[in-house]
Amino acid sequence: MYLSAEKKEEIFEKYGKSNTDTGSPEAQIALFSYRISHLTQHLKSNHKDYSTERALKMLVGKRRRLLDYLKDCDIERYRAIIKELGIRK
Repeated sequence: MYLSAEKKEEIFEKYGKSNTDTGSPEAQIALFSYRISHLTQHLKSNHKDYSTERALKMLVGKRRRLLDYLKDCDIERYRAIIKELGIRK
């Protein structure tokens, strides 16, 4: 499996408050970004996999909604996570 429990824990520890902090917007955005990059690589070689394409679009939408929420609540945290993940230019 591409996303093991250890990898999730590492992502949550790096972007969340602790390794068990699965609820903070930063941790969820980082996890979604990791999954989006994995699915993007998969679709480059399997361009007719439409169910994965749909899942990718849904993940991008979830990440977008979380980023909008974070931008409305705390613009500094939003700017920090955008810069750290390299989502925007």
